[in-house]
Amino acid sequence: MNADVLPGIEPLAEYGWTAQVAERFADSDIHGTPGRIVRVGRGHGEAVTSAGPLRVRVSGHRICTGDWVIVREPATDGDTVGAICAVLPRTGVIRRADASGRSEEQVLAANVDTVVVTVAADTLDPGRVERLLALAWDSGAQPVVALTKADLATAPVFDRVAAIAPGAGVVEVCAPDGSGLGELRDRIRGTVVLVGASGAGKSTLVNALCGRDIQATSPVRQGDGKGRHTTTDREMFPLGDGLTLVDTPGLRGVGMWEAGAGIAAAFPEIDDLAQQCRFADCVHESEPGCAVRAAVEAGDLDTRRVNSHRKLQRENAWVASRSDARLRHERTREAKVLSRSIRAFYRDR
Repeated sequence: MNADVLPGIEPLAEYGWTAQVAERFADSDIHGTPGRIVRVGRGHGEAVTSAGPLRVRVSGHRICTGDWVIVREPATDGDTVGAICAVLPRTGVIRRADASGRSEEQVLAANVDTVVVTVAADTLDPGRVERLLALAWDSGAQPVVALTKADLATAPVFDRVAAIAPGAGVVEVCAPDGSGLGELRDRIRGTVVLVGASGAGKSTLVNALCGRDIQATSPVRQGDGKGRHTTTDREMFPLGDGLTLVDTPGLRGVGMWEAGAGIAAAFPEIDDLAQQCRFADCVHESEPGCAVRAAVEAGDLDTRRVNSHRKLQRENAWVASRSDARLRHERTREAKVLSRSIRAFYRDR
């Protein structure tokens, strides 16, 4: 199908449609209407197509907000629900280990170009910032740190955040008075996803970027200072000027999922030093000839940052081992089912 000649493509242009996206659809041999998933519910999704908004049945496809899909529109005027025919291969995938503890990945958003890691300055947790940056770098998108609530912090934190976010721009923003919003908009492009803990100010930032109140906001709890989940779904909003925004619910758990590349990108100085260690499998604890430990002892590298790096690596390895064990179990179960079927076939002939 030739997506370039489809009439009325304007609604999709607000949601990230570009010539490059059109080429991806043109390469597909599946007939249908191009669309993008802007919200996912139970058993259905909400898409935007060249004809406008459309509710679609999932029909066995695993979809997430940001997916580019080929849909079949309702066959009759009385039917208001379409069906998904295919999901295009994803790029810029934001994913984490499933929060339920199962050895599965959870995709938070797809086809993302920029990840805005939203951090509240008054409750700064450097380890959490590094964790979110590892998740962002692993997606292949460009991370940007939005430092909110700087006016509530007891001490300046900009330099501390910049030191643990090499390669990612850091912008202090105050959504209520608009300061920093212009610089933040200059640093984002394409499809933008906001990630961060509850109470970090993501919904307030979404409203400020969109120029209207589209997300509910609420203050953090007084008892423990933690945020409330005011955003409950991953939803996409057009920002204009070729920008599309995906807001996500607050992430209290951010487990690593096959994020080795993202961890290396979040800790480039440690990754560079590790290349100089005597042993290729050095874990930077007690091995002789460890360049990382030597840098710590010389005062050139922060011990906290090394410990954070080690923690994420161990978690990533543990999740990978659990995933491998689950796959082995599934293959064994499938082999047993097949074996029983073969025995039953010969027994009942």
